[in-house]
Amino acid sequence: MTLAQQISTVAILALATSLTRFVPFVLFRGSHTPRYIHYLSQVLPPAVFGMLVVYCMKDVDFAAGSHGIPELMGVAVTVALHLRWRRMLVSIMGGTLCYMLLVQYLFR
Repeated sequence: MTLAQQISTVAILALATSLTRFVPFVLFRGSHTPRYIHYLSQVLPPAVFGMLVVYCMKDVDFAAGSHGIPELMGVAVTVALHLRWRRMLVSIMGGTLCYMLLVQYLFR
C-alpha cells in the first residue's frame, strides 16, 4: 500500500470507530434507553463468549497430539476467572495467557 492509501485507511477506520461510539449517544440523548437495548446489554456478552468458545474449539483434535489438554485447560481457567471476578476482559485474557504459556512451554 502506498502512503496515501495507508493514511486513508487509518482515517476511515478512525471515523468508523468514532461513529460507532458516538451514534448511541446521539440517538438516545435526552431520553430513557429503550428496553431492547437493556435486553441486548444482558444477552450479547454471554453470546459473544459462547461464539468465542465454539470458534476456539472447532479445530481441536482430541485424538491427536496433546489431546486438547491445553485448550481445555485454557477454557477452565477462563471459566474460573469469570466466575471469580465477572470481568469478561480479565477472563478472556487470563485464559488466553494460560493457553499460550501451555502451548509454548509445556505442550511443544
